[in-house]
Amino acid sequence: MNPFIEAKKSNGIIDVPGFQSVATSCDVRNKKDGRLDMALILSPTPCSAAGVFTKNAFKAAPVKLCQELLRVENKFHGIIVNSGNANACTGNRGMKDAWSMQFSAASACNTPPETFFVCSTGRIGELLPMQKIRNGIKDAAANLGSTKEHGLNSAKAILTSDTKEKIITVKVPYLQTPGKTHDLDYITISGIAKGAGMIQPNMATMLAFIATDADISKNLLQKILSEAVDLSFNRITVDGDMSTNDTVIILANGQSRIKISPTQSSLFHNFVLGVRHVCNVLANKIVSDGERITKVVEICVEGAKNKTDANRIARSIGNSLLVKTSWYGSDPNWGRILDAAGYSGASIQEEKLDLIYATPNGMIKQRSAPVITKGRYLLKNKKRWKDIVSKKRFSIIIKINLGKASYRLLSTDLSEAYVNFNKSE
Repeated sequence: MNPFIEAKKSNGIIDVPGFQSVATSCDVRNKKDGRLDMALILSPTPCSAAGVFTKNAFKAAPVKLCQELLRVENKFHGIIVNSGNANACTGNRGMKDAWSMQFSAASACNTPPETFFVCSTGRIGELLPMQKIRNGIKDAAANLGSTKEHGLNSAKAILTSDTKEKIITVKVPYLQTPGKTHDLDYITISGIAKGAGMIQPNMATMLAFIATDADISKNLLQKILSEAVDLSFNRITVDGDMSTNDTVIILANGQSRIKISPTQSSLFHNFVLGVRHVCNVLANKIVSDGERITKVVEICVEGAKNKTDANRIARSIGNSLLVKTSWYGSDPNWGRILDAAGYSGASIQEEKLDLIYATPNGMIKQRSAPVITKGRYLLKNKKRWKDIVSKKRFSIIIKINLGKASYRLLSTDLSEAYVNFNKSE
């Protein structure tokens, strides 16, 4: 049982006491369609913050700015983000534009410039329409609030090729006086995210913004977020591509006055699980909304010689175009899976390997169909394989039986609709 409560309906970051957000349209894409393309997130109370960013060598200007802020600053007030233009591969002009966004947002919200993060997502290699951006920031700041509509619109404004907003809120209970239920209080954790294409571990083409009213130090928050990202956003893949703008930022304004410390073992543990759950749910929503996908596939590697091998095997399978197209065709082509595992560079012995197709945990009628047992192929189960891989979600369990390391990765199929969608992008 989870030590937290997940809200049935989340309104995004405004669910967290002390946070405001708003969205506006400033026509970044130059289509004059009124699409929301800018979000402003603000906490009047200074926040601790942490972030995890893309490992791409061509980091976008906003990523560089955010990384430098986290290196030299300790308190923050908010995030300004636009969609439709990544401000990536834009040289010195791109950095100046990122700084201008930061200054404009901070000025409009009456905070120091160095307390605002800047994020962008969209097309790479184009300059931002800065007059539109500045006008949009002024408009957003003038309409800041905490209404349900503002929260939901902020989640919509960061989307690009996504088909739906991605939101979650959880509450972690805290009993101030053991045994006295009237002293029960809560820490709120809420997150929004975007991502649908260029999804690959480390991280994905994605943005995720998380807010909490917990009182926690910057260093501890960074450790918790880094571990949560490694277990969630770094374990999804759609097309094997890594973006220039990937960013996850968490802000903690301390408004609950509940301090998070490793010495408070139960509360600390539950808060960690809450952050991980928020990241896991957002990551799942991202991969489930992959560009023109029809299936989500869970790859579970067990019994690998070490963690590196388990990771290599899972990614090799999850990114194989031959494997992904067979999933799209509902073809239980286990030969392609073994081929991908075999060229991963990990230690594998055919005579020790087990392979299983299964419906994922949580399905009403969970079933499994062994494909290989200790290197022996069980062709009698072929009809059951076909039935399982025809579902919209299924699992592939590959047991290496050479050690104790495991790794779980969420992947997708690859359709001709994905190719048609991206050929014009």
